[in-house]
Amino acid sequence: MPFSMSQASLPSFEISLNALSAILDKAAAYAAAKKIDPAVLLHTRLFPNMFDLARQVQVAADNAKNGSARLAGVEPPRYEDNETTIDQLKARLAKTVAYLKTLDRKEIDSSADREITFPLGPTNKGHMKGDDYLNHFLLPNFHFHVTAAYAILRHYGVDIGKSDYFGAIPMKTT
Repeated sequence: MPFSMSQASLPSFEISLNALSAILDKAAAYAAAKKIDPAVLLHTRLFPNMFDLARQVQVAADNAKNGSARLAGVEPPRYEDNETTIDQLKARLAKTVAYLKTLDRKEIDSSADREITFPLGPTNKGHMKGDDYLNHFLLPNFHFHVTAAYAILRHYGVDIGKSDYFGAIPMKTT
């Protein structure tokens, strides 16, 4: 049985966004235990020219939302980038997961050969077939920002590990 576009994207987005939300819970607990203003964590970055934690979370959510909407052939909702607290970022992640569940899987599945147009910076546009867009642009870009958010918190000392990054993946153990 072939692996569909929706199977390759939606579960990965949902699992990773929920894992990111759980990681933010650990960040909040860490900040409380260490008596650190959580805003300090939200403004932390790995390097001066990289996005801070809050922006990494926003971009990860936007990648999942906007990319999935493009594959489904619909206009995504617009989110203001105005989150200033961990709870607000978690709400954005939850809103994104809820939105992904509204998308028509059949439309996403039929997008493999359709040309997808997407922004590349403020003035340029990219064009790719749907399957290439998903595999070579959307998924890598999404996971880059999720990984960067994880790395910022891990670098700061939040007690998270690989299992936190993976989240609740559907796995059986023996």
